[in-house]
Amino acid sequence: MNPFIEQRTIQRIKKIYAEEKPDLVHHFTIKCVIYGSLAAKEVGIRAIVNSITGLGYIFLDNKITTKMIRKIVSSLYKKALKDTEVIFENPDDAALFEKYGFTTEGNTHIILGTGIDTELFRPIPPPDSIPLIILPARMLWDKGVGEFVKAAEILKSKSLQARFALVGKKDDGNPSSISYEQLSFWQKEGNVEWWGWQEDILTVISISDIVCLPSYREGLPRILIEAASCGRPIVTTNVPGCREVVVDGVTGFLVPAKDPKSLAYALEKLIRSSEMRIEMGTAARKRAIEFFSISRVNDEIFKIYQQLTQGS
Repeated sequence: MNPFIEQRTIQRIKKIYAEEKPDLVHHFTIKCVIYGSLAAKEVGIRAIVNSITGLGYIFLDNKITTKMIRKIVSSLYKKALKDTEVIFENPDDAALFEKYGFTTEGNTHIILGTGIDTELFRPIPPPDSIPLIILPARMLWDKGVGEFVKAAEILKSKSLQARFALVGKKDDGNPSSISYEQLSFWQKEGNVEWWGWQEDILTVISISDIVCLPSYREGLPRILIEAASCGRPIVTTNVPGCREVVVDGVTGFLVPAKDPKSLAYALEKLIRSSEMRIEMGTAARKRAIEFFSISRVNDEIFKIYQQLTQGS
């Protein structure tokens, strides 16, 4: 938010690019895409690839201050993305950027995610215990954390035997961050557990029975691909980014965003049927291997690199 600090950041990136003289640069996330592209162009780097990994808070919130910032970001996007190759993780984001005039069809690519190691993220049978449902994400309201807690309350009121865990840390730099007091209050109520940041996400997925992400919008959430590769059924929202991972009724369930009752209903079906969990988890694993393996994704990215660097 401080233009002087931001300008210094761009100057530091310019200095690195001028010293290293890369043949090609590849940027991820909003600030890196904008600042990196502006810096690269100023030092004469022509092969620039930008990955849009989601719209972020700036494009999801509609407060007056956010709308003002969005106008600034939009003008910077137009300048930064011009004459670069832009990779999107879902077709909805690509269409939106073309609509805004940030990109054109000629410089747009859609690659589903950044790829995962399907050998590392492999199916491990969950413990034979009370079903555990996890929501692994930053603790943000727009990740659907509030809806997850309400769904847990609904299911607990039915005396359904299940555990619900929030797995992730607060994001203090994000206006959508949930306060420590709120997270602690939910945990004291007893309907959900808050595990905080977990370094070993593979183990967390392996001890879970269902992975849930009721987000309002995503680029393409890596955690859902990891869960699918581990053979876990997924319950997520029918929004851009999330719906690219799940085949509704086959590898999990898609529910409307901001709808805790629908979320609870979908979770209940999986909680009550271990056979359904196994069947959907098996289908999710097959889909992960076919569409989201790191070798497949890297091949698509390298093709873009080759097109940009041929003859250079």
